[in-house]
Amino acid sequence: MSDVTAATGLPGIWLFVGLGNPGPEYRLHRHNVGYQCLNVFARRHGLDFSKSRGQSRVAEGTIGEHRVILARPQTFMNESGLAVRALLRSYGLKPSQLLVVTDDLDLPIGRIRLRARGSAGGHRGLLSIIKETGTQEFARLRVGVGRPKGRMSTPDHVLQDFSKSEQEGLPFVLQKAAKAALTFADEGIVAAMNAYNSKET
Repeated sequence: MSDVTAATGLPGIWLFVGLGNPGPEYRLHRHNVGYQCLNVFARRHGLDFSKSRGQSRVAEGTIGEHRVILARPQTFMNESGLAVRALLRSYGLKPSQLLVVTDDLDLPIGRIRLRARGSAGGHRGLLSIIKETGTQEFARLRVGVGRPKGRMSTPDHVLQDFSKSEQEGLPFVLQKAAKAALTFADEGIVAAMNAYNSKET
């Protein structure tokens, strides 16, 4: 598939990777919001994570004109790139066919933002992917988890469950992120950015 296809949302194969840590103890952590987004996407489209491939739990299906592969790496966050590299090789895909869904400290809870490319911004999961793939040229869907309050450290913040009040609004955010991922596949990264990157979205 050409980069033109990736940019315009023409029919193709897409790999959506949700970042997080495996294991039930991490399930509701802020750092696992990428996993949570893909779980919502899978439920919306009748997919299930029944396969293991590329050091990940994988769900596959056809949505409209697209073949979509959802992956939750089992390598832990800091080595996410090992799984992404293995997935790209296993499916014969390029980084231009990849969308990484990840938590973001710089966005408040409730906000999402898409980017066509960029640096890791201090996120160790993204840093690992850039290192292992040798490129920053892959799309990412960032889901806000907010900054730590008071003297709480960043690691403690992201490895903490969402608060009870935050969890009440979380389903809406995850549904919005799932819709944004589908827009990315259907219409391309520019259309998805235009639709979901505004403060009002």
